[in-house]
Amino acid sequence: MKAQEIIRSIEAEQLKSNLPVIHVGDTVRVGVRIREGGKERVQPYEGTVIAMRNGSINETITVRRVFQGVGVERVFLIHSPRVESIKIIRRGRVRRAKLFYLRDRVGKATRIKQRFDRGI
Repeated sequence: MKAQEIIRSIEAEQLKSNLPVIHVGDTVRVGVRIREGGKERVQPYEGTVIAMRNGSINETITVRRVFQGVGVERVFLIHSPRVESIKIIRRGRVRRAKLFYLRDRVGKATRIKQRFDRGI
């Protein structure tokens, strides 16, 4: 049991505390650190959260966007040092935990109703 306690204490140091409350269906802008040559910059990636996976340090969100007519999904480790910031652009009202059905939809069919009860 001692090893688990050591692992938990190391993980607790790595957890980010300034994260917003994210829900499936929200439109988010994730600032991702990218290295190009010797330089490092932050590139925003904006899309809809279609899935979440909890698990303390291993917590992930899957963000989907359509770029030039092609659906692109990226999975982000929320507590990763590569993720600089997460900003909620718009709250979405959905009735299920995973929105994988959006993969089969095109155009206006992919719209999600906006939620107004929670602040941004």
